[in-house]
Amino acid sequence: MLIFRTFLVVDVAALFLALYFFLVGVADGSVSSFNILLWLSVLGGISAIIAVGYGLKTKDRRGPANAVLAVLALPAIAAALFVITLLIAQPRWN
Repeated sequence: MLIFRTFLVVDVAALFLALYFFLVGVADGSVSSFNILLWLSVLGGISAIIAVGYGLKTKDRRGPANAVLAVLALPAIAAALFVITLLIAQPRWN
């Protein structure tokens, strides 16, 4: 149960982050008719992962629900740990 909730929170956070970047891109014009389908497919894919994972959990299939949510949650956790490591270590890139 804890794993499901953790993965769900991470996935929703990733959706909000992607939605934030989408809205900022719409506001400044970098999201245009040329690439809006790419953006909508990414947002739809993230939403589908969350919806399928939650749907499986409501049918009491926690193992498959965790597996579906892990598809997005594990790379998001790894990316967050990488950014935190960069902020703490402050490496020299030269």
